[in-house]
Amino acid sequence: MFKIICITDRKNCCEDYLLRLEKIAAAKPDRIILREKELIGIDYTRFASLSMKICRKYDIPCSIHSYTATAEKLNAKDIHLPIVVLRSFSDYIRNEFQVIGASVHSAEEAAEAESLDADYVVAGHIFETQCKYGLTPRGLEFLKSVCSSVNIPVYAIGGIKPENIESVRNAGASGACIMSGLMTCKDPEKYMKELRNAVIE
Repeated sequence: MFKIICITDRKNCCEDYLLRLEKIAAAKPDRIILREKELIGIDYTRFASLSMKICRKYDIPCSIHSYTATAEKLNAKDIHLPIVVLRSFSDYIRNEFQVIGASVHSAEEAAEAESLDADYVVAGHIFETQCKYGLTPRGLEFLKSVCSSVNIPVYAIGGIKPENIESVRNAGASGACIMSGLMTCKDPEKYMKELRNAVIE
């Protein structure tokens, strides 16, 4: 099944973040990754604690992004890491977490992540997006090369919408990560349905 993953971005959220997260969780994405790179230490831990409660309420898998100390404190077993962090702490990560994701930017990095026991990789950015304003997207050929380089799921990220999500699936991706679309749309449940309906199974 082609998966839809929500990446949080509270700074660009169009309403109260926790209210928006509740609406997104109710719309049943396949996973929520708590990105929020500008938060550190106790601020991220508080944010993650509140977010994880909502995810548990709706039985949505939830990944801590980058902060292994927060994951330990909250007894979280899902972690998402930049490839450089996974590379540096692979033995520790492998022993401490049940689900390991990695962000990659090349087929070589994807293969490395798989060798380090990542369960999935997120690859991008695929299309133009305000989150990477001014940066040239890597495109569908890049995505195809990443998908063909590994045997684990590849989730595409960057500018993915109902209008182009099918092309991501056709490139070999196992799913798509949506950030600004879910953080800013008028109705997350309706938007989730549009995303799922646009993918031909």
